Amino acid sequence: MKSLKNKTIAIVGLGNTFSEYILAKTRSDIFDEVWAINAMSSVIFHDRVFMLDPASRFLDGEMAGKQTNVMKKRLLQKLNIPIYSCCLDKRCPDVIEYPLQEVLEKTKYAYLNNTVPYAIAFAISQEVSKICLYGIDFSYKEVPHMAEAGRACTEFWLAIASTKGIKIEIAHNSTLLDTNVPDEEKLYGYHRLEDPIVSTVHEGSMLITRKSKLEPPEPLDAIPRIYGREEDVR
Repeated sequence: MKSLKNKTIAIVGLGNTFSEYILAKTRSDIFDEVWAINAMSSVIFHDRVFMLDPASRFLDGEMAGKQTNVMKKRLLQKLNIPIYSCCLDKRCPDVIEYPLQEVLEKTKYAYLNNTVPYAIAFAISQEVSKICLYGIDFSYKEVPHMAEAGRACTEFWLAIASTKGIKIEIAHNSTLLDTNVPDEEKLYGYHRLEDPIVSTVHEGSMLITRKSKLEPPEPLDAIPRIYGREEDVR
């Protein structure tokens, strides 16, 4: 396996913010590798797939719900793109065993309760320099009564990655690590003050200041700009 040390990795899941990965690609954002979670492998170009369930979950019934048919088709193909799983299946030419022993020895933690942390733990074990997460949401602002299990475990592994000096970038609209929470509401308690203390990022570094001291955003141009008239952006 080629070295992933100091590489930038995009991990793309099935949550709503996977669309921000598409936008990132149209903006020419560059990733050394793209890792797909489960059925996202049927949607985007990718270098690896993480599917920690056994292939039988998709091939031998409808246990995977709407993912069943598209994953069944992917698993039976031979694309020479590794699909990491908990066990081999002779029907699936691309499935390889997840290197569990190696990852656990390197990371020293065995808290893995959904597929995404396996991908993050693998990235940590490979000493990548940056992890970008898209479609890794777990809960949704527009559906407050519903949440998927696994957010705490995922955030735990992101904390481990941070302690290793790995940079973390999360889709702007994702609830993961409260990324979609307004800056003035992120620090509990302080958010109730008349002039809240704000935690934000300025020129790549953390900035803690009063909201009143933040520079307001630049005003929009009064004259609308119609792209495509003077330059080609298609």
